[in-house]
Amino acid sequence: MANVLPIRVTPRAAKPGIGGWRAGADGREELEVRVAEAPSDGAANDAAIRHIAKALGVSRSELSIISGAASRYKRVAIPFDLAEARGRLGS
Repeated sequence: MANVLPIRVTPRAAKPGIGGWRAGADGREELEVRVAEAPSDGAANDAAIRHIAKALGVSRSELSIISGAASRYKRVAIPFDLAEARGRLGS
């Protein structure tokens, strides 16, 4: 895994999917990910990884949550740099 993608997960969202980039609490940009699943038993984490993998065009096994598994704010290891991720996400 080469780089880290910062995300903010919103569980129990009415419209699941990938949102846009937003400024985080620390001033850095993070990707908004909305999931319908509740944050119990890792269901929201699994759904977030599934949405990100689909948007980036990679398999779920190529992504992993490296920090923030119990938080809305997570860091996901991705197999390419952040600039390429932005390109694949269309922003």
